[in-house]
Amino acid sequence: MNADPYLRPAFSLRNRAARALWNVAWAVLFRPSPRIFFAWRRGLLRAFGARIAPRCNIYPKARVWAPWNLSCDEAATIADEAVVYNPAPVVLGSHAIVSQQAYLCGASHDVDDPAFPLVAAPITLGAYAWVAARATVLPGVTLGDYAVLALGSVATRDLDAGGIYVGVPARHVRQRRVAADRQQRTGQGAA
Repeated sequence: MNADPYLRPAFSLRNRAARALWNVAWAVLFRPSPRIFFAWRRGLLRAFGARIAPRCNIYPKARVWAPWNLSCDEAATIADEAVVYNPAPVVLGSHAIVSQQAYLCGASHDVDDPAFPLVAAPITLGAYAWVAARATVLPGVTLGDYAVLALGSVATRDLDAGGIYVGVPARHVRQRRVAADRQQRTGQGAA
C-alpha cells in the first residue's frame, strides 16, 4: 500500500474492473449505436446493473460513470454529452430530463482532510425535474418534482418542488406555472 494518500486508489479493484469493462462496452456498443436505438442502450445499461424503466431515452453520447448506481423512472431522459458521474446512486424520477452537457457530479473530495478522500453522495431528480444544458448538480443535492435548474446554473443545495433556479450558485427566481397548475387541479402540492 502506498503511503501517499493522494496515490491510493479511491475505489476497490472490483469497482475499477467493472468500470473498465463498462467503458469498453460504452465505446464499442453504446456510443456508436444509432440515435434511435434507445431500447438497445437501455438493455446495455441494465446488463451493467442500471434500473431503467421503459421508454427512457438515453442518448448515445451520454456518459454514465457507473450504471449500477443509476435508476431512471418512466420516460426519464439523459441527453447527448450529459455526464452522470455517480459513485453514489443517482435517481431520475418519471419524466426527469438531463439536457446536453449537463453534469451530475456525485462526488468530490474532503479538502480539509490531509488524505483528501473521495466523498460521494446521492443525487435525486424528482418527477418532471429538468437540468438544463451545461447546468451542474453537486453531490447530495435533490431537485424536487418539477424543479428547473436553468442553463449553466449550479445547484449547491436542494431545489424546492416547482422552483426555477438560475445562476452560480443557483437561486430561486420563481415558481414553475405547470407545477402551480397541477397543484390547483389536484388540490395537492407539486408532488
